[in-house]
Amino acid sequence: MPEIEYAFLADAADVQPGQKFHVLGGGISRLTGPSIPFVHPHISLVVGLRLTSVERNREHDLGFVVTGPDGSEVTTASGKVVAHGPADPNDIVLNIAIDLWNLNLKAVGEHAVRVTIDGSERKRLPLMVAVTLEGTPSAPEQRYLA
Repeated sequence: MPEIEYAFLADAADVQPGQKFHVLGGGISRLTGPSIPFVHPHISLVVGLRLTSVERNREHDLGFVVTGPDGSEVTTASGKVVAHGPADPNDIVLNIAIDLWNLNLKAVGEHAVRVTIDGSERKRLPLMVAVTLEGTPSAPEQRYLA
């Protein structure tokens, strides 16, 4: 079964088959809105699948489910992926970016993005959902000293 080399959330990602990927705002672990419920317009799930020579040129089911703090399903999707290529004894990493549009978040607290391969959960990403308090910045202030 393919292994997950990496998985993370980003503001946006672009992947070209067989090439590197481009990411804006990678490493998201918290979404903040003005009140509950709120709709987050866009987030990208970036996954790198490590495939052996035996796993190449075969279909694999890749899926994800976003769950709320109580385990309820927020959204889900799945699809088939295939890494085509010549016979090569070395492992390859298949880069995949999945766009999640208009994520409807109905509860504050610890959500999760669960990534599955061939029906088995292989990675879980935490995603904290919070409400911005009036007069409070949505992110901690960062100061840099030269």
